[in-house]
Amino acid sequence: MPFFNRIHLFHYESYLQQQLHQLKENGNYRYFLDVNKSARHFPVFYYEAGGATRRAINFCSNDYLGMSVEEDVIAKLSFTAHQSGIGSGGTRNISGTTKQHVSLEHTIAAWHQKEAALLFGGAYLANFTALQTLGRSIKDLVFISDERNHASMIEGMRSAGNKKKIFTHNDAGHLEEILSSLPLHQPKLIVFESVYSMNGSIAPVRDIITLAKKYNALTYIDEVHAVGLYGASGAGICEQEDLLQQVDIINGTLAKAVGVIGGYITASQTIIDFIRSFGNGFIFTTSLPPAVCAAAEKSIALIQEQSSQRTKLFHLVEYLRRLLGDADITFTENSSHITPVRMKNAVKCKNVADKLLTQHGVYVQPVNHPTVPIGEECLRLIVTAKHTKEQAAHLVTSLKQVLIEEDTYHMQEQQA
Repeated sequence: MPFFNRIHLFHYESYLQQQLHQLKENGNYRYFLDVNKSARHFPVFYYEAGGATRRAINFCSNDYLGMSVEEDVIAKLSFTAHQSGIGSGGTRNISGTTKQHVSLEHTIAAWHQKEAALLFGGAYLANFTALQTLGRSIKDLVFISDERNHASMIEGMRSAGNKKKIFTHNDAGHLEEILSSLPLHQPKLIVFESVYSMNGSIAPVRDIITLAKKYNALTYIDEVHAVGLYGASGAGICEQEDLLQQVDIINGTLAKAVGVIGGYITASQTIIDFIRSFGNGFIFTTSLPPAVCAAAEKSIALIQEQSSQRTKLFHLVEYLRRLLGDADITFTENSSHITPVRMKNAVKCKNVADKLLTQHGVYVQPVNHPTVPIGEECLRLIVTAKHTKEQAAHLVTSLKQVLIEEDTYHMQEQQA
C-alpha cells in the first residue's frame, strides 16, 4: 500500500479545468449566445437575459442571402419531409442514397461545370475526408498549403501524414519557389481558399492555377465563403474568374449562402468516385436528410435565377464601409463581402462585443485565437441581403460609441 501512496495519479478533471481557466483568463473562452432565430424577422432575433426577452440585430451570420428564411426553400423542405420523413436512415451505401441526394449532386456538379459531386454532412468533413484520402492514397504526395487555410484543411492534411510545405498567404511568388524546388514528376496538391473568412482576402486563383499547370500539380480550392455570392450564377470566385474548368477540386458548403446544411466536393468523375470509394469520412457516416437535399437544391435554383439579392448584399457592404470610414473606424480593406475590424486584443474584443449586444442590441461575435493568430483578434462584420441601411447605420453608430468608451476606460486605467 505505501507504494501506491507515493504515486501521483493524474487528475483528469483538474487538468481540464486548469486549461479552461487559462482560456478564460486570456479572453479566448467561447461563450455561446442562445439565439431564438426568427424566420419572419431575420436578421433580427431574440434572446433571454436577466429574466427578460431581448431583441438584437445579427451582424455575424453566414446566412449571406437569407436563404434559410426564404419561403420557397422552407416549403420545399417541409413538403419533402412529409413525403420522405426526416432522416435518411443510413449511410450512402446502406439505403441512404435517395433521389434527392442524386439530384442535388447532379445540380452541384453542373453549377461548377464539373463531371460529378459528392455530398457530406458539412464542408469541414468534406475537406478533411478528401485531403486525408488523397494524401493516404497517393504515394509521395506533397501538400502545398496557404498559411491561412481553414482548420478542416489543416487537419485533413495532418491526418494523412504526408510532407507539407506552406506558402505565404496569397503569395504566388513564394508558391512558385516551393513548386520549383520539387521534382516535376512528384505528385503535388496545392490547397487554398478563394475567400478567406477571417480577413476577407481573395486568392490570386488564376496565378495559382497557372503555376499548378506549369509544375504538374493538382489544385484544391475551398469556396465555402464564395459559393452563392460570386460569379454570374453564384458558383463562386472560380466562376467569376472563368476558371471553373481549370481548377481540379472544389469544396463548397450548403450552410452559408445556400442557407441549409451540408458540404460537398466537386471534380472529375474519377476523383469523385475515388473519394466515394476510399474516403472513410464519407463511407462511415449517415447521409444528409432527403428534405435537406431538396431544400438545398431549391435554394441553389433560386440563387442561379435571381442575382438581385447578391447585388443588394454588395451594395450594403459598400454602404457599411463608407459609414465606417466616415466614423474613422479602421477596418481591413479587401475585395470581398467580409469586413473585419481589428481589436488586436482578445479581452478588448470580447468587451466591445458584449457592450454592443447588451447596450445597443447589436450582435457581433468576437473572433479570437485559435481562429485567428494572437494579436489579430477582430470583430468580423457581416451584412446580409436582408439587412437594411438603417440597421447598418445603427451598427456603425453603436460601434463608434463603444470604442470611444473602451478607449476612455483604458486611458483612465493607465493614468490611475
